[in-house]
Amino acid sequence: MAPPLKSPDSWVLHSGWLKGPSGDSLWLSMALPALGLDPWSLLGLVLFRLLLLPPPSSAGAGGQGPVPRVRYYAGDGRRALSLFSQKGLQDFDTLLLSDDEGTLYVGVREAILALDIQDPGVPRLKNMIPWLASDSRKNDCALKRKSNETQCFNFIRVLVSFNATHLYACGTFAFSPVCTFIELQDSHLLPISEDNVMEGKGQSPFDPAHKHTAVLVDGMLYSGTMNNFQGNEPILMRTLGSQPVLKTDNFLRWLQPDASFVAAIPSTQVVYFFFEETAKEFDFFYKLNTSRVARVCKNDVGGDKVLQRKWTTFLKAQLLCAEPGQLPFNVIRHAVLLPANFSTGPHVYAVFTSQWQIGGTSSSAVCAFSLEDIERVFEGKYKGLNKETSRWTAHEVPEGISSRPGSCSVGPSSDKALTFMKDHFLMDEQVVAKPLLVKSGVEYTRLAVETVQGLNGHTHLVMYLGTTTGSLHKAVVSGDGRAHLVEEIQLFPEPEPVRNLQLAPTQGVLFAGFSGGILRIPRANCSVYESCMDCVLARDPHCAWDPESRMCRLLPPRVPKSWGQDMERGNPAWACASGPMGRSLRPQSRPQIIKVVLAVPNSILELPCPHLSALASYRWSRGAAASLGMSSVVYNGSLLLVLRDGVGGLYQCWATENDFSYPVVSYWVGIQDQPPALDPELAGIPWERVETPLTKVRGGATLAAQRSYWPHFLTVTVLLALVLSGALVFLLASPLGALRARGKVQGCGTLPPREKAPLSREHHQPPRECRTSASDMDSDNCLGTEVA
Repeated sequence: MAPPLKSPDSWVLHSGWLKGPSGDSLWLSMALPALGLDPWSLLGLVLFRLLLLPPPSSAGAGGQGPVPRVRYYAGDGRRALSLFSQKGLQDFDTLLLSDDEGTLYVGVREAILALDIQDPGVPRLKNMIPWLASDSRKNDCALKRKSNETQCFNFIRVLVSFNATHLYACGTFAFSPVCTFIELQDSHLLPISEDNVMEGKGQSPFDPAHKHTAVLVDGMLYSGTMNNFQGNEPILMRTLGSQPVLKTDNFLRWLQPDASFVAAIPSTQVVYFFFEETAKEFDFFYKLNTSRVARVCKNDVGGDKVLQRKWTTFLKAQLLCAEPGQLPFNVIRHAVLLPANFSTGPHVYAVFTSQWQIGGTSSSAVCAFSLEDIERVFEGKYKGLNKETSRWTAHEVPEGISSRPGSCSVGPSSDKALTFMKDHFLMDEQVVAKPLLVKSGVEYTRLAVETVQGLNGHTHLVMYLGTTTGSLHKAVVSGDGRAHLVEEIQLFPEPEPVRNLQLAPTQGVLFAGFSGGILRIPRANCSVYESCMDCVLARDPHCAWDPESRMCRLLPPRVPKSWGQDMERGNPAWACASGPMGRSLRPQSRPQIIKVVLAVPNSILELPCPHLSALASYRWSRGAAASLGMSSVVYNGSLLLVLRDGVGGLYQCWATENDFSYPVVSYWVGIQDQPPALDPELAGIPWERVETPLTKVRGGATLAAQRSYWPHFLTVTVLLALVLSGALVFLLASPLGALRARGKVQGCGTLPPREKAPLSREHHQPPRECRTSASDMDSDNCLGTEVA
């Protein structure tokens, strides 16, 4: 028996069923009188929901970590990007920005480019010089079983500014690294002379797939790369300049064979190298990766007897980027230096991934390491391996050594100090930092950082993060140390890693290199925020609301006091005081514009609600009423409305973010060929006529944009009837077949052919015993053979 029908106002339509307040369900056909709608209108609404709209996407797919507030897909006109590419050029891997930030030098496969980036828009090619690997080197590369299609070329791996008139470049040169000086003339590249080409072993990798790093300091090149063809001999090397050439000792295994370098950062007296390798001190694990920072002194000249032409100041320490109680992010991918400002000292920002995948998904983190903490660790105890016990123990500076091993002392170190350092190059303490940002489901490859001063004078850290799938995240770290993602931009139509990022602060843009070209990305997209609420809620330190022009604009050098921004709280009720709303915590009720929708009666309207923010929650309202009524349903964010008498009026979609609610879009729904009777309270608000997707269910004039779904309903009904008929036949046939099969029990059958039954009632021996179930006891086959 069906449950009693409650008040119509307490029921809502949900997937073809009526759900009451107590969870009672009632089939649609039983609820038609309660809704006051005819069956065809409701069937049309159900078909519209079940057949004609895409299924709702699963929520919560972002995983752990902050969710980008706004996402832009490749080619989205709201986030215009400028692409430079040229036929025949690929692998735009190495980027170098000139001192005046007017030219971007790019190292591609077998060529070097000079791009003019002073004008907005697509970078303009000034000139290009080829640098091809010779045919003999390519043939030798192919004979060593390397690919002629992907590997045996000259990939530019080092591109640094040597002085005002020359660049210094190195390339793989078909697995035979070479380097050269490139002369500049008015920012134009002059051709490379073969006489100036020199061997680049130890400065550029052999294999283009190997990670490497290089930095030019005081006319000397400090490089970290692989030093052999096999790719199992990492090296830290100093070349050029007046100082002697120094390198790490491969025999002493200061670096593990799988060391992978990601950054070289100079400081006052030393140069830091950031890399990852297998942790030798954790041999009880199976290949446990660890991130390192190594240090060498600029004034190192090598040893006289011990460590000749080798580093005498090489030390390394472990980098630990981890949250308390969680597995560490132990694989470093990239690192950059943010110089000191008036509030903090210099910090190294690095992106990490984890060797382990929790729940089958990868994750990334960003940690900030203070140079002061790094220097303190290098002044601590040393770690050495006790060969008798095979245990790593901490060691102090041995007695009898005047200068600390590995220090940047003025005079040469003693042989005793160098002998100690040969086996005690690892520091005992770790450089520890807590992640500023943790994000699951992504792998960050590159980053660029800068600081931006907001309207209140506070400095905000902005990070630009490239991923392995070709996306760019803009993250902002607030004063409490927590990061939020302002936006996510899909840079490329097809997923591929972001290979390099170069920030041009004076230009206000970011350059991203990938396999097919260079993208010029404005670092902010303020104009996309069309209201003061949206501008403030974005919490982008580059943007603020201008009440005079009623636009969200980039911050100029001198910002007027009337502009609105709230980076700490993101509260439009306070920041939009001089804008379209006053200093009130009450939500804004008057819309900015009203979209008028007129349609024929009994049509199904779809009123879309643009989701401007992924962090907001959305709801619909009808005028001042708390409920929408029984002629509407919300599906996938849009409002589906059956246009009948009495259901017109004002419909608004509200967004709630940071405990602040505001209308995203407002519709006035009415009957076609009738003038819209707007509410007097909405006087003065501009309105515009819009067309919305609708469906003609019954009666009325047919519009050009309308579409009848009656054939769909008939098709689905016929197919459903055929499926149900086939299922019924199958269900009826199955018991009959099973009954016949069960009746044919072994040993209980009819008499063989031509065998006649006896004519008398004399008893005879049955052929065999018959065993069957009770349900089959009245079967003739199980009662023996008797003939009257």
